[in-house]
Amino acid sequence: MLRKLLSLYENSILLPKQPDHSYEQFFIFFDESQNEWIGIPKKEISEKELNLLKKLYELVDLQTSSLKTGSQSWYEFLYLKGPIPPSNTEAYFRMIQFHIKGDGINQNEIESALKGFFTDEVIIIWENVNRGVIIEEKKLISLSEKEFITLSETIESDFFIKISFYIGKIHLLSHDLPTYFYQEKEYFNFGKKNLGNTFNFAFERVFPAYLTYHLQDELKHKVKQELNEVFLDDQEMFSTIKVFLENNLNASMTAKKLYIHRNTLQYRIDKFVEKTGIQLKDFYGAFTVFLACLLFEQEQKK
Repeated sequence: MLRKLLSLYENSILLPKQPDHSYEQFFIFFDESQNEWIGIPKKEISEKELNLLKKLYELVDLQTSSLKTGSQSWYEFLYLKGPIPPSNTEAYFRMIQFHIKGDGINQNEIESALKGFFTDEVIIIWENVNRGVIIEEKKLISLSEKEFITLSETIESDFFIKISFYIGKIHLLSHDLPTYFYQEKEYFNFGKKNLGNTFNFAFERVFPAYLTYHLQDELKHKVKQELNEVFLDDQEMFSTIKVFLENNLNASMTAKKLYIHRNTLQYRIDKFVEKTGIQLKDFYGAFTVFLACLLFEQEQKK
């Protein structure tokens, strides 16, 4: 698609890799699917065209994307098939990807705020003006998933922006690390698109929905055949059962999140069990119903 833009904007330039210096007279756009960059002269783009291109591609902010030595080696390793960054033997890392929703982002201030939550030094790479990755060595890991929720809330209140995280798994520093990085990136993109207003993602949070989304149509039909009618007849029951399962069958927490009395919650659960014959406190029953909930939810979004 970027190559087609060359015919529309005669003075544009196609770049095989992210430019390492600023092009003051150009807007730089990145096509992730093709791993290509294009520079289009600012004077040739109207405001309406600029807004449209920003919807289709990532606008790269070269002014703020200059990388320090350590960040540069990691950027080349993860994104440009560069050599493994220098580190100790048998070093392990996890990558925490983040995405910011909002305008007027000051990357320096955001980066400073992010680093302030970690007890030791971490490397932060900005992929574009809204997205980046925090690289954390195993011995330095300090934040739990709950602490990332606090971090999200703090960033939102201080900067009036929404920030979401994907907390990656711990991996050995090897040539395979970029592969894991892009797989986690795929999960992150899926989670942001399909899991509602959640702002903190991890493999175990995303994968059940990812799995159901990619099930064969025949299997989807068999699962929906068992429970879809119950959920269609009573959407309130669907919401109740899904929240109950997501909260580890904790009645108090579920009732609090749904703003209902525990007796009301129990009535709805008993009604569901009576209609389906499936016991939610049985592992296999809970797993099957949760799978059906995810499929039903995906169907409703179509």
